[in-house]
Amino acid sequence: MERIVHLEARPPYRLYVEFDDGVRGEYDMRDRLNGPVFVPLRDPEYFAQVRLAQWGAPVWPNGVDICPDALHERLCAQPGKAVGS
Repeated sequence: MERIVHLEARPPYRLYVEFDDGVRGEYDMRDRLNGPVFVPLRDPEYFAQVRLAQWGAPVWPNGVDICPDALHERLCAQPGKAVGS
């Protein structure tokens, strides 16, 4: 399993992620902010509060997290967006 080594929030509603295997890129979450649990993330200031949890997942203060494996897979599926080492 690859580990996230760098994480940052970028407007509007994008995460820039770098993994230890060299895969990196932006993940646009605009279309994924549906449902009650994601309502707080629609506030740009709240979205920017994303942090890397102890277990290696991007997480927000309300407990919403993203599976690092799924994020890695999505970045790899974006032609020209992800770079491997």
